[in-house]
Amino acid sequence: MADLTLDLPRRTATTDFVAFARGRPGFLFGLAVVALSVLLAVFGPLIGPYPTETALPGQPLQPPSWRHPMGTDVSNMDILSRVIAAPRIDLTIALVSTAIAFVVGVLLGVVSGFFGGGRGVPRLMSEGIMRGADIIQAFPVFIFALALVGFRGPGTENVVAALAFLNVPYFLRITRGAVLQVRERPFVEAQRCAGNSELRIAFVHVMPNALTPPLANLSPTIGFSILLTSGLSFVGAGVPVPTPEWGSMIAIGASNMMTGQWWTALFPGLVLGLTILGYALVGDGLKEYLDPVNKR
Repeated sequence: MADLTLDLPRRTATTDFVAFARGRPGFLFGLAVVALSVLLAVFGPLIGPYPTETALPGQPLQPPSWRHPMGTDVSNMDILSRVIAAPRIDLTIALVSTAIAFVVGVLLGVVSGFFGGGRGVPRLMSEGIMRGADIIQAFPVFIFALALVGFRGPGTENVVAALAFLNVPYFLRITRGAVLQVRERPFVEAQRCAGNSELRIAFVHVMPNALTPPLANLSPTIGFSILLTSGLSFVGAGVPVPTPEWGSMIAIGASNMMTGQWWTALFPGLVLGLTILGYALVGDGLKEYLDPVNKR
């Protein structure tokens, strides 16, 4: 008997993602920005035409030219070389701090969401976690970050610790909301009937099904961390000079813009803004892509 089975193209996760991205120019732009920032973080200091922390011989504050496409700053350092080298420190701080905040926030969110409806010690623990998050989020983010870094002193490690501490409540609340929905599904009760402990149900069965919202928010959190790192460096509480970093470059060039040397802060500011926009667009696209409602 003839085989009447239609030979349909097989859909995979890769083809679905490519089809999703094709119709969204903003998402594609964001992906290009993210990919470029990662490449510059790895190779940026190696491909710059000039040293990034050493003054060049000659006159400072040279305007953009073929020799210096973005000009030079007040210390006669090439701005282009420093701009493309800055992602190494900015992206490293953002990635490490976001990864720490993600892990800690997800774990606390699972504990708070899954055990929040119980009684006794688990409920008290859940309430304590949420009240701690309320206290952290009661303060303006930048002021709190400035206070944390000021308490421990400026430096890369201290900036990472401050940003991770501030981002934990964000992932905590997102995960908790997802866990509150997942724990009411029938399969959770089925796992109880099968004899699984509450801890096993929470971290083996509930947590994997509640990871979509926090995963979708990784990209905008990385962009926010880059912005906060630059803000701390702008006020002198972040990455120390002369390490190439977008915020400190904007701070160094801000005073020169008043006297007509517009290029000293404009180019680092534009690159910083485009980078944050790119990560935000990727985050918005991933939220839509990972939303089960949009799956066909």
